[in-house]
Amino acid sequence: MNALRFFNKIQNRSLFWTKQKKKIGKYKIVAPGNITAKLEVPEYIKKPSYFSNGIPSEDVPNYPEIKNAGQIKCMRESCELAANILKNVGEFIEVGKTTDDIDVFVFHQCIKYNAYPSPLNYKNFPKSVCTSVNNVACHGIPDDRPLEDGDIINIDITIFYNGYHGDCSKTFLIGNVDTEGRDLVEATEICLKEAIQICKPGVLFRDIGACINQKAYNLGFQVIPCFIGHGIGHYFHGPPDIYHIGNNYPGRMEAGMTFTIEPILTQGSEMIEILEDEWTAVTVDNARTAQFEHTILITDYGADILTKVD
Repeated sequence: MNALRFFNKIQNRSLFWTKQKKKIGKYKIVAPGNITAKLEVPEYIKKPSYFSNGIPSEDVPNYPEIKNAGQIKCMRESCELAANILKNVGEFIEVGKTTDDIDVFVFHQCIKYNAYPSPLNYKNFPKSVCTSVNNVACHGIPDDRPLEDGDIINIDITIFYNGYHGDCSKTFLIGNVDTEGRDLVEATEICLKEAIQICKPGVLFRDIGACINQKAYNLGFQVIPCFIGHGIGHYFHGPPDIYHIGNNYPGRMEAGMTFTIEPILTQGSEMIEILEDEWTAVTVDNARTAQFEHTILITDYGADILTKVD
């Protein structure tokens, strides 16, 4: 069935159960809304290669990059700014604000600090931020839907600053979220934190997925497997691939590597579909999802969270 017609048919439902008859709470299913015109970035802002035609053309390494001190300094700066913009968004959002309002806010925050909003025109993505509400797993396009009491929303911020990308996301609670929604959000953040704690030189990349998958299972949730973390630097996406389930991805962590970890947990099935906009990923069973993301740096002794806000 056409995805938009499917949503229009069932969007008034509010109480769902998994195949195992587990109660997953009361919330609104999100359907695509109206999208406003793309905002124009001022000439003076330093831009990534894809800003005009949507096609990334940066020289991406074939293997996980070991960054030098200068590159790490740039990563710290871009990640700190991304994290602070995400913090500011958290203070801005409330019931009644649209996801397009969030996009405009993020855009102007980026411009204020001389940064480019990395998602804007990346492979033709039309907005400056991803806003994924309730049953939208990721890559939600900001539109005219107002946030409602009881929503959960993941806001994914990536900025391009001084030639380097910084990437982070958080799932926020809007108003009075039910117990099931709060449990999902809390579990997702726990999975991310525990995965970061195992990261240090010599650890296999695939150990991250094993850690997250087991913890999610123990907490009563599933990981959506088809979205992964990634290496990051002067390029938006590169090696290593960071899977959030059990996997056989090769390689070990080394000091100087930077990458994201960004698990998505769901209350229901792991199956998703992509809507006709070619970006928005939704759960097939309409279950809610939550996501948290940090960019980390592998150090000599462990991992430094570059997008952490004190």
